[in-house]
Amino acid sequence: MGYYIAPRFLDKLASVVSSPKESVERWKRIVLILLLVLSFSLSNSGVAAAAGLKSFVDSSDGYQFLYPNGWLAVKVADGPDVVFHDLIEVSENVSVVISPVPEGKTLSELGTPTEVGYKLGKAALAPPDSGRSAELVNAAQREVDGKTYYFLEYEVKLPNQQERHNITSVAVSRGKLFTFNASIPEKRWPKVKRMIDEVVNSFSVY
Repeated sequence: MGYYIAPRFLDKLASVVSSPKESVERWKRIVLILLLVLSFSLSNSGVAAAAGLKSFVDSSDGYQFLYPNGWLAVKVADGPDVVFHDLIEVSENVSVVISPVPEGKTLSELGTPTEVGYKLGKAALAPPDSGRSAELVNAAQREVDGKTYYFLEYEVKLPNQQERHNITSVAVSRGKLFTFNASIPEKRWPKVKRMIDEVVNSFSVY
């Protein structure tokens, strides 16, 4: 987005400034600089919005994603391949779990987004005797660079009645099932939804 600076505007500015020619030219340069700075700021507003995310790449396992600046990696002995959580709101986190794919099936062969979503909810988010419940509220499919991704949204309730919002991206690559999960307290969800959606959408396998 740019601005056209009309010569008449600069001439009017020159006519009202009772100064030597050098001073008038200086005013013209100031106006040009101010308008150019404004134009640059507006045209790059989208860049500023994305400036709060950093990139994580696991080249050995073949996946990558963006995560919020200020989040920390957590060492986990068993379970997820990697976990990041917020420095202040420590219960806000993203994780990647890598599992073998039965008989080398593709993601679509494992089931539709809804079918996989229900299976994942029962097996990982709310397994039997866990005291947790997970309701699948949305399931969608997207093709990105020849890879199929399922996007799943859950409302989770913990045994202490705390409610959480989980957004998950699932993909199959290299004969493995990749599950990228973002988990946020429900009370925080409206504030961070846009950022978390961007984070989950950034997850990719190769």
